[in-house]
Amino acid sequence: MADRDTLALPLEVRARLAELELELSEGDITQKGYEKKRSKLLGAYLPQPPGVEPSLPQERRTPVTPSSSSRYHRRRSSGSRDERYRSDVHTEAVQAALAKHKERKMAVPMPSKRRSLVVQTSMDAYTPPDTSSGSEEEGSVQGDSQGTPTSSQGSINMEHWISRAIHGSTTSSTTSSSSTQSGGSGAANRLADVMAQTHIGPIAHHSLKRKTIPGTVENGNSLRRSCEFGSELTWQPLETEENHSAPPDVTTYTSEHSIQVERPQGSTSRAAPKYGNAELMETGDGVPVSSRVSAKIQQLVNTLKRPKRPPLREFFVDDFEELLEVQQPDPNQPKSEGAQMLPLRGEQLGVVTNWPPSLEAALQRWGTISPKAPCLTTMDTNGKPLYILTYGKLWTRSMKVAYNILHKLGTKQEPMVRPGDRVALVFPNNDPAAFMVAFYGCLLAEVVPVPIEVPLTRKDAGSQQIGFLLGSCGVTVALTSDACHKGLPKSPTGEIPQFKGWPKLLWFVTESKHLSKPPRDWFPHIKDANNDTAYIEYKTCKDGSVLGVTVTRIALLTHCQALTQACGYTEAETIVNVLDFKKDVGLWHGILTSVMNMMHVISIPYSLMKVNPVSWIQKVCQYKAKVACVKSRDMHWALVAHRDQRDVNLSSLRMLIVADGSNPWSISSCDAFLNVFQSKGLRQEVICPCASSPEALTAAIRRPTDDTNQPPGRGVLSMHGLSYGVIRVDSEEKLSVLTVQDVGTVMPGALMCVVRPDGIPQLCKTDEIGEICVCSIATGTSYYGLSGMTKNTFEVFPMTGSGAPISEYPFVRTGLLGFIGPGGLVFIVGKMDGLMVVCGRRHNADDIVATALAVEPMKFVYRGRIAVFSITVLHDERIVIVAEQRPDSTEEDSFQWMSRVLQAIDSIHQVGVYCLALVPANTLPKTPLGGIHLSETKQLFLEGSLHPCNVLMCPHTCVTNLPKPRQKQPEIGPASVMVGNLVSGKRIAQASGRDLGQIEDNDQFLFLSEVLQWRAQTTPDHILYTLLNSRGTIANSLTCLQLHKRAEKIAAMLGERGHLQDGEHVALVYPPGIDLIAAFYGCLYAGCVPITVRPPHPQNIATTLPTVKMIVEVSRSACIMTTQIICKLLRSREASAAVDIRTWPPVLDTDDLPKKRPLQIYKPLNPDTLAYLDFSVSTTGMLAGVKMSHTATSAFCRSIKLQCELYPSREVAICLDPYCGLGFVLWCLCSVYSGHQSILIPPSELETNPALWLLAVSQYKVRDTFCSYSVMELCTKGLGLQTESLKSRGLDLSRVRTCVVVAEERPRIALTQSFSKLFKDLGLHPRAVSTSFGCRVNLAVCLQGTSGPDPTTVYVDMRALRHDRVRLVERGSPHSLPLMESGKILPGVRIIIANPETKGPLGDSHLGEIWVHSGHNASGYFTIYGDESLQSDHFNSRLSFGDTQTIWARTGYLGFLRRTELTDASGERHDALYVVGALDEAMELRGMRYHPIDIETSVIRTHKSITECAVFTWTNLLVVVVELDGSEQEALDLVPLVTNVVLEEHYLIVGVVVVVDIGVIPINSRGEKQRMHLRDGFLADQLDPIYVAYNM
Repeated sequence: MADRDTLALPLEVRARLAELELELSEGDITQKGYEKKRSKLLGAYLPQPPGVEPSLPQERRTPVTPSSSSRYHRRRSSGSRDERYRSDVHTEAVQAALAKHKERKMAVPMPSKRRSLVVQTSMDAYTPPDTSSGSEEEGSVQGDSQGTPTSSQGSINMEHWISRAIHGSTTSSTTSSSSTQSGGSGAANRLADVMAQTHIGPIAHHSLKRKTIPGTVENGNSLRRSCEFGSELTWQPLETEENHSAPPDVTTYTSEHSIQVERPQGSTSRAAPKYGNAELMETGDGVPVSSRVSAKIQQLVNTLKRPKRPPLREFFVDDFEELLEVQQPDPNQPKSEGAQMLPLRGEQLGVVTNWPPSLEAALQRWGTISPKAPCLTTMDTNGKPLYILTYGKLWTRSMKVAYNILHKLGTKQEPMVRPGDRVALVFPNNDPAAFMVAFYGCLLAEVVPVPIEVPLTRKDAGSQQIGFLLGSCGVTVALTSDACHKGLPKSPTGEIPQFKGWPKLLWFVTESKHLSKPPRDWFPHIKDANNDTAYIEYKTCKDGSVLGVTVTRIALLTHCQALTQACGYTEAETIVNVLDFKKDVGLWHGILTSVMNMMHVISIPYSLMKVNPVSWIQKVCQYKAKVACVKSRDMHWALVAHRDQRDVNLSSLRMLIVADGSNPWSISSCDAFLNVFQSKGLRQEVICPCASSPEALTAAIRRPTDDTNQPPGRGVLSMHGLSYGVIRVDSEEKLSVLTVQDVGTVMPGALMCVVRPDGIPQLCKTDEIGEICVCSIATGTSYYGLSGMTKNTFEVFPMTGSGAPISEYPFVRTGLLGFIGPGGLVFIVGKMDGLMVVCGRRHNADDIVATALAVEPMKFVYRGRIAVFSITVLHDERIVIVAEQRPDSTEEDSFQWMSRVLQAIDSIHQVGVYCLALVPANTLPKTPLGGIHLSETKQLFLEGSLHPCNVLMCPHTCVTNLPKPRQKQPEIGPASVMVGNLVSGKRIAQASGRDLGQIEDNDQFLFLSEVLQWRAQTTPDHILYTLLNSRGTIANSLTCLQLHKRAEKIAAMLGERGHLQDGEHVALVYPPGIDLIAAFYGCLYAGCVPITVRPPHPQNIATTLPTVKMIVEVSRSACIMTTQIICKLLRSREASAAVDIRTWPPVLDTDDLPKKRPLQIYKPLNPDTLAYLDFSVSTTGMLAGVKMSHTATSAFCRSIKLQCELYPSREVAICLDPYCGLGFVLWCLCSVYSGHQSILIPPSELETNPALWLLAVSQYKVRDTFCSYSVMELCTKGLGLQTESLKSRGLDLSRVRTCVVVAEERPRIALTQSFSKLFKDLGLHPRAVSTSFGCRVNLAVCLQGTSGPDPTTVYVDMRALRHDRVRLVERGSPHSLPLMESGKILPGVRIIIANPETKGPLGDSHLGEIWVHSGHNASGYFTIYGDESLQSDHFNSRLSFGDTQTIWARTGYLGFLRRTELTDASGERHDALYVVGALDEAMELRGMRYHPIDIETSVIRTHKSITECAVFTWTNLLVVVVELDGSEQEALDLVPLVTNVVLEEHYLIVGVVVVVDIGVIPINSRGEKQRMHLRDGFLADQLDPIYVAYNM
């Protein structure tokens, strides 16, 4: 058929068809996929069947073929559970809105998910698309300067492309397979081409931060699985800067101008498959980057660049200088123009002479006059009548219950229940008869029934809150039926357990057979209705709390009378009730008013409705019922299932009460139901919606009229107007409208008005929406036990504009939002509970649900299972949508549906959705009658236990009230007068350690090698080193003489076998131990320069060996010294796979040394020559080697000796890695210099025995010990539960004076405190634990030492810190951040705080870069590729004013000095140094400086399953990587929580959230995170993440 009409088809459709044929012939697409796409292409051009107007959207058209029509019906019946929200008009409006969007469709990056998380993928959804197609303007990308498409035709649809990348398809450049979804099929192709141009856009981000070699990591890791990306990081020299465009700034508004991108000639854009299959790109760091992650980030950046709302002008102050924007009123917003409304009075409540004086009196009358009259018929699940309760039986049984409650519980003297007490009624939904008997029994006994749901399990959704209600009502007895009692959960002893949050209850079964007969002379006391409480109805609030609304006996009776009058009830009418009979409309009509009028109720249980949704219609026909009480859901279900029904006749109905008529979306169910059943005898005027609430009971109801001509009231209102609380009949835009029907008029005897929803209850104008208030006897009177809330709800006095109350009687707030229209008709547009105020505009949850449901196709989610609520993040409400996803929908389908929902809501409501989550089918918490338990869902969402299977967050589009980006202020320059040591009114921030003092015997030597020789002569047998193994026994020890002898042999070997000249470099590749020390001194004896290198990890050669190789090459080592085992490892097969082993320099193993001594021991001529090189990987992932001269080395040892008071008689325990920094100096050098004994504990041994270090400290009675954060963390986590057993093993830490953590970062105060607390019981003094601070330019600036004041802690304002200011605050104040002093400044060290940009000195307590001047500063970086200017600056800087002579080294760390009240050893006031963080690590975002650790701390606190977190930025997007300790199902829970906490605490929007396994975040030997490696690994797609979410 298509072939016949081919010529009539447009050119591009014909081309697309040809491509489809080609794909089919080449096997690129399945037959099914081909047919699906072909019919989609041709759908628009097929001739319409007669009678279908072409304007209807396709989904609603009449099916063409018979086979498809039956399928259509089947899909309808399964696919649309809930017609409450269905509206054809609305569906069309949404489709139209989406069609408008299609031209400018957002390219939403689809999240990546690990395979195990992908629920199910159907194959034909992932047919590989063609690689040949493309439109004419393929080569050009319209967009702004970064090459981001912003114009409509250049927009990009990437969902297909991306999800194929996820599911491993083989094509690299694809186009969207459904051309209806993308704006032009060549779009994705163009994007792939843009991506192939590696130097366009932010992918090629050039980092100047790394000072030396980019892709290096430290090998091996003792305490944590270190994921290092060395294997892929082939190092390439940096390219020139011109190639790299700067990363775009997403935070500013970009101007649009287009650029042309040349397409590479003849490129099919299939790249070499390096990582997976995507094209390779390079970051500026020379790290290859797979385009999958980068493409998504690029896409995200493109999407975020679309112009946001115009910038706002005014701000409100968040108790600090950071100003949050306040939404300014829109000057064009609609304003109300009507006159002030007048209260509306219902008709007179006509007191009929024979109305009973109370409900019990009515029961008595009917029970005695006509005992055989049927009162209630119950149904079983087959729809057969189960039981008929007559008025006689109801009367006698209720009396029996009343007698037993009053006389048979407790003792005669001490009855358990007295009149006025509250009693719980717990009856299942299929047993209305037992409930009715118990309810009237309570009324007769004058006790107050509290009907509640049956608790199914101990932790039912919301049942805990019900328990609180029972507790506050003082309930001690629960009445229940036999069957229900048997079904309750029981303990092994047969007792009913106490439910969570419930009071202790006595369960009392009300079946007649269990009760004793009242004596002949006992008779219940039947009074006229009075103000005593008749019953308490429970109500669940928006936040999930449950309140009890008390209804008095007079209110109960008046309400029944008003309903009787309004509905025109007469005696013996039959009424079918589908509603819950325990509360609300079902209780009022089906239990109470029915008895007043001796009516016959046919009760349809929910369980029967589930099996047979048409059952209520069948019962109406069978019993010729006059009235039916239903919800719109029941009408909708009947519509779906009625097709098989014959002979339905609804002509007997005079009134169909729609209980949820106050939901504006009920109108569609009413209309659809009338449409279908009008032919079956249903009359239009029979449908009577009513509006009710637990507080006001029935507020309004449409009266059944006999006048067929009077159509019901309708209003078509503008949603835009409604969001400002104004009624505007919509004329121009048919898209965003709300059609509402009236809910009739005010109840008889009541007065109604509409007041402003917030603030004082002022009357609304006639064209304003407000909360409806009712003044009547027939309302609730209070929330039980809550006088404050009662006053605000039940005792409201509405005011006129002038402030005068309109009535002396109080009104009750109904919780319904609406207005009174012409003719006194009441219209409801929503509920207060569903109200969400976003940016000052009001949106109703029901309206949002309706819009989401109108997005076709609906086949991905269940209709009735959508929850919409708001959460407060950063001073505004944010909309969250949670829906249940069908099990058969694919990732891609659902994601597409989600992005369309976002667009539809944006178009129709002009509001952004903050988070859209899909959860697996049937996992949302349910209410007892099957709806969604909203507050419980919200609770689960906020605590991170909702376990969604799909999440889309859109903080970039929603959050418009962030503080203004900071503009940097010029700092004070040299012109500001410096008077003495004052800078702009503050003392200059400078401090120094004590003087190095007089020289002792061993200090006369300039060289360590001389000190060792001197010790070997004077104290040959003094033990310097003791090495422990994992069992805590001595593995090895060295005396002064042994070390000297061993060093001599090694020096001889270096000369003999290595033929080394003095000054040549030797790499020492040893495990932590004695060999390393001997080899070091051997090198000094031979005049060589040693470099300590961590050996490769035997289990992880591929990632750790390349780093060893790199250090050996970069340090220009002439030979390698190592042990025999490592020697073999370096030449093994695994090694040759990782590196080219032929290029190793000579490898000498020191296990078998020559017996001879060297001819002479080398003595350097100049103390400023090189002693050793110290190589380390900094936290920014940079490998930096620094040069240590002999002078610096000796000064360093001397400084530590003085600070820690080290002497030959002392013992020090060291649990550190001995490869760099202070760890190396303490392990290898200090003992030789000071003569003390070092007990060496390799940190790797703690993996097998975590208590090793502490046991050694205790056993050797050590006073000073040094460790790393990794060791401390291992002890805290590994020994947390063993402190008692350690105590019993005699572990005693009371002798420890100093326990110093060696680090190059801000002190981790939480870890040191938890360590101190944990081991306090074992005698550890909290004052003993402190930290040191070192960096590359000076390996130890501070170290606590023995004398001097204890380390102090201050609290600073984190927000001020972002502005580079220090503001001290009290502990516990909001936004406070504790900072601990980093130990005392070492002797001979001077410190000043300087401005990193201007290099001017700063004042006390000002944040700046820490500069250091000391004899043990390193003398420079050692590296082949030296950008000398950059580095000389690090080691030889001068202040721009003030003391411009001194030469300082820049540490690269921000911190501040603060003079404390404490005095140091010399009696001066003590200056404390606080380190805040590395400049290289700090992230500049929105003009402010953020330290990753602060954001990470917030993130780790947000959920129990987050064990570790690292953040970094990429093209101005903040990327948060979290390690998940839990099931992969929890991964998606973390995305909203992480986004929320970073917004709340740091005013930043997270761009990407990556959830990974434990141990993926790489750390170095000091336990510091390697964030830059993580970044490179993420971009190169090597993390194997569980989930990656791209926030919009």
